[in-house]
Amino acid sequence: MRLAVVEDDDGVGDALVEAFGVRGHCAVRMRRGADLLTSHRGFDAVVLDLGLPDADGLTVLRQLREVSTVPVVILTARSDERSIVRGLRGGADDYVIKPPRIAELLARLENVTRRPQPVAAVPARTVVTGDVSVDLDARRVTVAGVEIALTTKEFELVEALTERPGAAVSRQQLMDRIWGDAFVAVSRSLDVHMTGLRAKLDRPGLITTIRGYGYRWGE
Repeated sequence: MRLAVVEDDDGVGDALVEAFGVRGHCAVRMRRGADLLTSHRGFDAVVLDLGLPDADGLTVLRQLREVSTVPVVILTARSDERSIVRGLRGGADDYVIKPPRIAELLARLENVTRRPQPVAAVPARTVVTGDVSVDLDARRVTVAGVEIALTTKEFELVEALTERPGAAVSRQQLMDRIWGDAFVAVSRSLDVHMTGLRAKLDRPGLITTIRGYGYRWGE
């Protein structure tokens, strides 16, 4: 197998590369999530740490899943149930707690690479609601033909809400996806960004608040 090992700890990363090499596999070490996102093609599987220096591994996983179905095994010290569930629901094929047993880790990698990979459907990348158009590929939002300048977080809110127009999206889902966790401080930040987004769009009723739950885009 050709494996991408995304691990910023030199001791762990070098040990994994050496162990995989001894067993006949080709392992390429990467230290940052950005390295994986720009170089994921051609690998049979990815071993992904969550504590990366440039981004949380769950965020990297979500971004990778937008462009690739390559099997991913998370390898991390995070052993709490919440992290495991978020990892698996976020697109990981398996989840292993550090320190790993190499034979077991390899067996898990072999298992996920044997699974048939789904053919990714090409989603609609432009969402039009009334006179509001959201181009997800270009990351552009226009209202009545005029482009609206949004911050990164504001666009990520739009992106999360327009993936399924008309469907309810919970506050926790938005906070987990955009900020990485649903803490109280993040909840306040969500409110601030949502207020700013609504003001910029200036389309009352476009984003509906669902009391006690979250938000909905459109009717």
